[in-house]
Amino acid sequence: MKEMIAYCGLNCEKCDAYIATKHNDQALREKTAKRWSEWNHITILPEQINCEGCRMDGKKTVFCESLCQIRQCAMKKDFETCGDCGELKRCKIVEMVIGNSMEALKNLNS
Repeated sequence: MKEMIAYCGLNCEKCDAYIATKHNDQALREKTAKRWSEWNHITILPEQINCEGCRMDGKKTVFCESLCQIRQCAMKKDFETCGDCGELKRCKIVEMVIGNSMEALKNLNS
């Protein structure tokens, strides 16, 4: 599986936090922080929008580092991704991601 596929199956290379970090794009950090703050009803600051990939060593957003239940579960079970889990199809933790992204489900089933 590609290294830049997150535990949930999403492609980190398509994530605005990853793109902003890779290109040191402050405007994209600000736009992403604003959008994510609105979506999550919390304050996310532009300086928190730094990530080098969910499964990679290095920087992570606050959410990905410590709040993402999907990442925490897969790491606890020592899985490369949720695709390694026999409970994937009935998992309540990852269901929203794979229910909204056929690409994520495809990545997990690859």
